[in-house]
Amino acid sequence: MPDAPLLSAQKLTRYYHGRKVLHGIDLELRRGEVLGFLGPNGAGKSTTMNILSGNLAAHSGQVVICGHDLVRSPLLAKRHIGYLPEIPPLYIETTVDEYLIFCARLRGLSSGESKLALEKAKHDCELTEVGGRLIGNLSKGFRQRVGIAQALLHSPAVVILDEPTNGLDPNQIRAVRATINALAERHAVILSSHVLSEVQALCTRVAILHHGRIEFNETVEQQLDGMRVQLLNIDSEPIWERLDGVTNATALGGGNYRVVVDDYEKAADAVCNFAKQKGWKLRELRRDTSPLETLFVDLTCNDTSATP
Repeated sequence: MPDAPLLSAQKLTRYYHGRKVLHGIDLELRRGEVLGFLGPNGAGKSTTMNILSGNLAAHSGQVVICGHDLVRSPLLAKRHIGYLPEIPPLYIETTVDEYLIFCARLRGLSSGESKLALEKAKHDCELTEVGGRLIGNLSKGFRQRVGIAQALLHSPAVVILDEPTNGLDPNQIRAVRATINALAERHAVILSSHVLSEVQALCTRVAILHHGRIEFNETVEQQLDGMRVQLLNIDSEPIWERLDGVTNATALGGGNYRVVVDDYEKAADAVCNFAKQKGWKLRELRRDTSPLETLFVDLTCNDTSATP
């Protein structure tokens, strides 16, 4: 029996100035999962993460964190959430140790617990050597690590990271990625990023948000090998799972499909034979060289109503 989800969001909706920006968002997250949360600017990612972290109320729907309803029992639910917004909430005039102790006490930890949490968070985020330095004098990479450390002080079950590597150099990115990989062993992580290669490297599952709706929610492994297929003159939807070598498929409109395969050669033969048997015209069949990027573009390229 699978573990109960640490985070469960059901039918989340949100309006801004009378305009519906979230249309019934459903998400689940279990321990050990790293969810890549993707979408174009204005798709509703930050709004969703603010709701999941308890910083914004949904107009309808429910968020449950470790069995606690975020609206009915906000203090209990928030004890299990760690959140790093896109701009880390740092006090640059304090030292790393002063800031993290302050955050630990805000989280309700005792003086003794705060000291233990400080040392663990510094170790996990590789901050041990800079504890006495002013945050304002640290590089951006170290500041990001301090931001992650404040989200981990109270050992939350769910960690939400919004663009954690934004603006970092390659060495800093590698260090932050290593920290996130370590987090996944003990926590459930939501990672928002515009860097698709980063999502491919770090995440176990991907959710793509488009116009306030979850258009795609699958494991990363399911997207590692695939093909693009265009069929013309079709009179019914193909049942892709019945074809040899095919795992599943996503309809993209206009007879276009993103087909996930476990054996490309076998799947290609099966698609060609199937189209021939049905009398359909096979306009395109090609391998995806960058499946996640192709999928993202296919699902979001018509995002003309995105807000700034």
